[in-house]
Amino acid sequence: MNKKVKTNFNLKHWLPFYLMFAPGFLYLLINNYIPLYGMQLAFKSFSYKKGIAGSRWIGLKNFKFLFATSDAFIMIRNTLLYNLLWIFVGMVFGVTVAILFNEIRNKAAKQFYQTAILLPYLMSMVVVAYLVYAYLAGDTGLINNAIVKGLMGKKDGIKWYSDPKYWPFILTFVQQWKQIGFGMLLYLASLLGIDTSFYEAAMLDGASKWQQIRYITLPLLKPTILMLVILSLGQIFRSDFGLFYQVPMNQGSLYSTTQTIDTYVYRALLENNNVGMSAAASFLQSIVGFIFIMAANKIVRHFDENSSLF
Repeated sequence: MNKKVKTNFNLKHWLPFYLMFAPGFLYLLINNYIPLYGMQLAFKSFSYKKGIAGSRWIGLKNFKFLFATSDAFIMIRNTLLYNLLWIFVGMVFGVTVAILFNEIRNKAAKQFYQTAILLPYLMSMVVVAYLVYAYLAGDTGLINNAIVKGLMGKKDGIKWYSDPKYWPFILTFVQQWKQIGFGMLLYLASLLGIDTSFYEAAMLDGASKWQQIRYITLPLLKPTILMLVILSLGQIFRSDFGLFYQVPMNQGSLYSTTQTIDTYVYRALLENNNVGMSAAASFLQSIVGFIFIMAANKIVRHFDENSSLF
């Protein structure tokens, strides 16, 4: 005869854990789950008078309007190509800086470089935009006055804010300068978890520093690299609004290289007050990101099941 086991729930024991769990749960609930109710705006003609629930359903017309514009190809091209480039460049520079930083043995030097690398990541994009302007301003910019006019001897400086051909490099440089510290920390956390006995054995066998990196560091970093790349692909249809809107100072002459989905939707929202189109763009970005994550994870799992996310 089986007897029911009576279990006592000790609230005093579990209460601290529930209190620690509560702030994170509330954040997810307010920031991630409650807004899901507004997804229906992507398929409605929103009316402030009727509200979300009372607005008229219009099917896929908001998506049609989003891609009917002549700028559709430009903004999609820029969004995808910039993200693909930055995923690759960010991975290379992140791993490189993490390895170099891990080789620093002086504690004071390590603290200095860590602060210097992380400081840009903590800056507001508004501050970054004015720092860039201080270098690129036509009349007072440091590059024009010190390099173009001073060292190169040209009388007229480069008009950075009216010539779009320079901005793929400028945006890439600013994005990497700002994000490299955070990427470095993610890879450094994995580096610190590698058993030092591997390196000691390699040194006894006469392995050079490059051979240690190639045969020990990079293979052991591979799961972290693949995980971060997969997660980055989830944001491939999104862009850093501040980077593409504030750094170029919203100059119309630069739209061919600075226009992305996020900046286009923001400008359309300001001019036309089209909430439905904005919701459609966000909905589409989420769907495309989900598809990219699933596809990338399936490819990784096919070649190395232990490195996949799920």
